[in-house]
Amino acid sequence: MSDTLLRGRLLTFHQEPVGPDDTDAYSYIEDGAVLIRDSMIVASGNYDEVAATSNGAKITDHRPHLLMAGFIDTHIHFPQVQIVASWGSQLLDWLNGYTFPAEAEYANAQHARAMAGRFCDLLTDHGTTTAVAFCSVHASSAEALFSEAQDRNMRMIAGKTMMDRNAPDAILETAQMGYDDSKALIAKWHGRGRASYAITPRFAITSTPEQLEMSGALANEHPDCYIQTHLSENHDEIAYTATLYPDARDYLDVYESNGLLGPRTLLGHAIHLKDREIGAMADTGAHPVFCPTSNLFLGSGLFDDAGLRARGIQSGIATDIGAGTSYSMLQTLNEGYKILQLQDQKLHTLRAFHWITRGNAEVLGMADKIGTLDAGTEADIVVINARATAAMDVRMDRAESLSDELFVVQMMGDDRAIAQTYVAGVPQKKETT
Repeated sequence: MSDTLLRGRLLTFHQEPVGPDDTDAYSYIEDGAVLIRDSMIVASGNYDEVAATSNGAKITDHRPHLLMAGFIDTHIHFPQVQIVASWGSQLLDWLNGYTFPAEAEYANAQHARAMAGRFCDLLTDHGTTTAVAFCSVHASSAEALFSEAQDRNMRMIAGKTMMDRNAPDAILETAQMGYDDSKALIAKWHGRGRASYAITPRFAITSTPEQLEMSGALANEHPDCYIQTHLSENHDEIAYTATLYPDARDYLDVYESNGLLGPRTLLGHAIHLKDREIGAMADTGAHPVFCPTSNLFLGSGLFDDAGLRARGIQSGIATDIGAGTSYSMLQTLNEGYKILQLQDQKLHTLRAFHWITRGNAEVLGMADKIGTLDAGTEADIVVINARATAAMDVRMDRAESLSDELFVVQMMGDDRAIAQTYVAGVPQKKETT
């Protein structure tokens, strides 16, 4: 395969910016280039210097657009692609009315594979190159998603959802079935190409103590797998969990007592937390995941980013499709900014873009692989057009700095602002601008 040289303005992060003037946290190059060989970035920097080493690489000139690392979504539900924007109420009724019936359809392997293709298209159309996904309870849904991602050489972290109570029969299994199916999927997919497995008990309400114990056994047997679940999204959910696990100290203890907390644990939502729970997350290195569009859509509550950061906890940020209302990590930042504003917390745009690239990569323990434009990392790259719409174009006439430009993209951008997305060096969008 011949080398590819992408030319444009470059932005990549080295660490989380502490404020708008923290220029040491990132590199910004007006005329930059990224050299790609065999799906990897082999050089990035000033165009003249990189081009001099490119040995006749095919050049794609994206100027005046901005090249960044591809976006990373740390909590999303693959089987919910067709129920986004379903009118509803709060969490538990929404699950019963929309989510569970939709997920039952993924017992059909053909349907699952068709939806996997559309799901991955939607991710890359919006600039997302890595996702952490819940599949349905059916092993066939995980097979479909991993197969589709493999065909695209796309980094995917996923797992079949484990549920053995409090859901319709069509999406229930036994605790032993959940263990066996998950173990077989781990053996087949974990570490294969760019795939990683996430042990996935949906949440405490839909798992018996026996299933959570078996989930902990899987985690102990496969310590390099991820663990994903939900925590403290909704007051009714928390109260119901307390009735199902009366001996637990709190909601988080349901997972903690089964060995499910650690640096590779991703806890979706984590809004209504007790002090002991926050301390346990800090002690174990578990990661809450902020899902702003979902939290607003279901009326769940306001994520306390500053409070968790003050305790040394590093959180992910994610779309949570399908209670989330957009596949766009840009729109996720838009709504996240507003949620934090309501609590007098500030999300500066440099930290915002670090969060959806290198920050989420750090949460996943993959900053050496994804999330930057550094040489030696995987060639997942997004091309951003800050003038993609008429409204953005007229606003950009007044932009005076990189931060101004990024804030326009953060607040006004969506898939239209993504001029191109490269997965392992291969362009994914059918139309470029």
